[in-house]
Amino acid sequence: MSAGRASVDDRRYLNDVFERLCRIESPSGQESGCAEAVIQELRSLGLEPEEDSSQQQTGADCGNLLARLDGGPGSSEQSILLCAHLDTVPLAAPVEPTLLDGYWQNAAEGILGADNKAAIAVILTLARKCAAQAPAVNLELLFTVCEERSLLGARAFDVSRLCSAYGYVFDHASPIGEIVVSSPCHYRLEATFRGAAAHAGIRPESGSSAILAAAHAIASMPHGRIDEQTTTNIGTIRGGSAINVVAESCELQAEVRSLSEERAEQTLARLVDLINEAANRPECDCDVDVTVERTFAAYRLASSSPAVSLAASALQACGYEPELISSGGASDANALIARGLPVVNLANGTEHNHEPGERVSVSALEGMLDVAMTLLQTASAHASNDAR
Repeated sequence: MSAGRASVDDRRYLNDVFERLCRIESPSGQESGCAEAVIQELRSLGLEPEEDSSQQQTGADCGNLLARLDGGPGSSEQSILLCAHLDTVPLAAPVEPTLLDGYWQNAAEGILGADNKAAIAVILTLARKCAAQAPAVNLELLFTVCEERSLLGARAFDVSRLCSAYGYVFDHASPIGEIVVSSPCHYRLEATFRGAAAHAGIRPESGSSAILAAAHAIASMPHGRIDEQTTTNIGTIRGGSAINVVAESCELQAEVRSLSEERAEQTLARLVDLINEAANRPECDCDVDVTVERTFAAYRLASSSPAVSLAASALQACGYEPELISSGGASDANALIARGLPVVNLANGTEHNHEPGERVSVSALEGMLDVAMTLLQTASAHASNDAR
């Protein structure tokens, strides 16, 4: 099948809507401005997006958005989901999208928001094209909140509302062509150390430093890549009240990820043991409360699955070499797969996500639009063949 090629008008709209979306600050929990922009774009196409009540679970200022676009006359009953998230990681600077040497980037020293507004822009451009010339399959468009907070929005979404047999997210910051077929499980660990406050200069012997206990725990814990499948990270630590007070309390947050559920549980158990050992050291003498939450499950997709095969075909048609990869990151695909819907995460060509140097080239942005268009064409052809 020949690849879908976006018109000059499509590409102009794609870059324009991407720039406008990036200018809207939407850190996790504060997505309403971005959501409203998406709603207005969809309504201009004659679609009526529905907002769910997931904010009751996520704490965000809006819910997930779902819109449907029916196929044209004679189309199959098959439906495909396209999904992107509305939120970004916290912003360290205002977003001033600028084009430099063929790349969209932030003129300020902060993230651009291409993660995941590049995908939103691609989906909106595809919807615009399909609204003018209906595809042979139905489309469901899902825009989630709080993806950067352990996939809270997708985890709160009622998957029973969907009709799609499978779906795609464009949410991996690596070269176009990579198809994520395995992704790790994730555990969130929080430890609260409780010591005893005392004047640091007059009666330090009367105190028990919760910060000291946390420091011993962190120093003893494995960090970074543990093995080919497993990573750990200490994400935050906070405690104490003043420089002249022995710290009465201290909290730390950590995570464990692994492609192996068994290895994740083993690593997690080791971290909990080390935390308790640190609290019980004679020089610390603290109590500690540890809570553990399994936030999402690992998955592995078969290379022969229809969704993966269609993605590989679309990529090849667009001149990209498909490469099946394992990722240490997660996406809304993890949450949706756990609920029974096969969803494939495709690399979108963005670079340095979550970093001040985040950027995406115009060629990658437009390349993903071609891939999405071809993906739809490929799915339509398969649906037509199945109907014969």
